[in-house]
Amino acid sequence: MKISNPNMTELSAKAPADLGKVKYKQYGKYLGDFVVGETYEHPRGMTVTAGMIQDFSTTFLEANPLYLNLEYAKALGHPAIPASPMLVFNLLLSLGVQNDSEKAYANLGYYNVKFLKNVYPGDTITSFTKIIDKKERGEGKPGIVTINTLGNNQRGERVAQYMRKIMVPPAPAGYEPPKFIPSKVDVPPYADSVEIEIPDFDANKWPSTVTRPDTYYEDFNVGDIIVSPNGRTITDEHFAWTYRVGNTHPLHFDRLYSQGMSGAMSGDPITYGGLVFAWLMGLAGRDVSENALADLGYTEGYHTQPSKSGETVYCIHRVLAKEPVDGKLKAGAVQLQVIGLRDIKPKPAIEKYGADLFIKENDKKDLGKEKIPEKIFEIERRLLIRSRA
Repeated sequence: MKISNPNMTELSAKAPADLGKVKYKQYGKYLGDFVVGETYEHPRGMTVTAGMIQDFSTTFLEANPLYLNLEYAKALGHPAIPASPMLVFNLLLSLGVQNDSEKAYANLGYYNVKFLKNVYPGDTITSFTKIIDKKERGEGKPGIVTINTLGNNQRGERVAQYMRKIMVPPAPAGYEPPKFIPSKVDVPPYADSVEIEIPDFDANKWPSTVTRPDTYYEDFNVGDIIVSPNGRTITDEHFAWTYRVGNTHPLHFDRLYSQGMSGAMSGDPITYGGLVFAWLMGLAGRDVSENALADLGYTEGYHTQPSKSGETVYCIHRVLAKEPVDGKLKAGAVQLQVIGLRDIKPKPAIEKYGADLFIKENDKKDLGKEKIPEKIFEIERRLLIRSRA
């Protein structure tokens, strides 16, 4: 099909502006816009490319060769280098911001994050959210909305899912809600128990020389506290990465917007939490996850303090449990607690705060303990880690 495209003629000089026709566009939802039980299909979607996978893995310090080395990935049965779980999670969450949380005051937590199927170059991710619960806290006060978000590929196959709680303000006076159209796509329900897909491969032929010799399943012991030595200083690159993964919340890249906020969120734009999450996981990659076959999931994840450009983040893991997996796979599941710090190295943090570092920040008031200002993140994760034998 061809259409004619003649030269443009200037019109603005002869067309007076009618200020009665100004339309102020809005995105996101206020508390009253959320309807429990409705499902929303998020706009745009995102096609994952090989370049995107490589850029994300290297920027966020990924150490698992599965997400860097094509020959290693093939040896483990993959047709190409898969997207790292942190990239998939960030795409899934970010695609939902316009509908779910662009007006939210805060992300209150991540729960039951699970990765069901690998994402490869050429796959297109779409995101859906179902509203699970809404708690109002009184007139004029923000409420808490619980959502389940699901990610599908272009074949309609579930690739990941998670639950999130967000704090959402009520609508201001005179607010006219835009029309939100619930999705007509038949999205399978969120499932608490899922099966993950791992390619078939010959465990006797997998590479053993491209990872450290002390990060196999046998090397993890319950109670171990694993301190990753290096930190990562956040720079203004986080502005570009926020939109690169599809996040549209102005708090992360609009300085005038963030300067209009109050409290800890005011001032320079806040680093999008999903990126902080990814940097922390990357910092620990050489020490914890470089021999992982898959991320089995995350839960009870909280950004306990916001992060901004110029801060340096560090990561500590604590081994909570381990168990071999069923079947012929030579691997086991390891559950770990993750602690993220800012502007203090792990060794002096442990010396200063001791075991209090590993107590959830939300539990400290009831225990008569002070919160730790340098602690920025906490979550639990489960990894499927290959065995040495």
